[in-house]
Parts: sequence; structure tokens; C-alpha cells
Amino acid sequence: MPSVHVRRGDTVAIIAGRERGKRGKVLRVLHAEGRVLVEKINMIKKHQRPTQKLRQGGIIERENPLALSNVLLVCSRCDGPVRTGVQVLGNGRKLRVCKKCGEPIDKG
Repeated sequence: MPSVHVRRGDTVAIIAGRERGKRGKVLRVLHAEGRVLVEKINMIKKHQRPTQKLRQGGIIERENPLALSNVLLVCSRCDGPVRTGVQVLGNGRKLRVCKKCGEPIDKG
């Protein structure tokens, strides 16, 4: 399992694959699988048959998970994809920081 450097709500840039260069917001992180769901990225068409819950079947478009290794966090100050580091504060809290400019990514 790769290290998880993104969290739900983060803005990420896609660095590999057919969606390379696009940006989106993280909807969900699948820790066990090492994958991440990004809003409006890697869309697939699922053919859904009618069920008790879903009365009407049809073709549904939804996001497909991407590998964590194919996304990088976007720094608000650098305005580009950056690697992140961890800085330990005096009270023991960990803070994600941009490796390019040193700007904290987490607010707080």
C-alpha cells in the first residue's frame, strides 16, 4: 500500500495517463487499494439494469478510481503540482508542506 499524500477535498493534478494535465477535487480516498476518486476525471459509462432501488436502468456516467501514484497535490502558492513533506509542530501535530516553496498545505 503506497503512502497516502492526499485527503478528501484536496485539489490534485493528474500527472500520468490519458487525463494527464487535468485538475480536480478529491472525492474519496481508497486507502486499502491505493486509489483515489477525483471529481470529473477518469469518467466511465456503466450500463445499469433496473433494480428495486434504481427503477430506471440505463447508461450512468461516473468517476473511476485513479492510482495514487498518478496524482500530485496542487500548491495554492506555486499554482502547480508539487511533492509534499511533513513538518512536525511544537505541539506534536503534523502539517503537510509544499517541497518547492515551504507553504503549509493544511490550514490550522
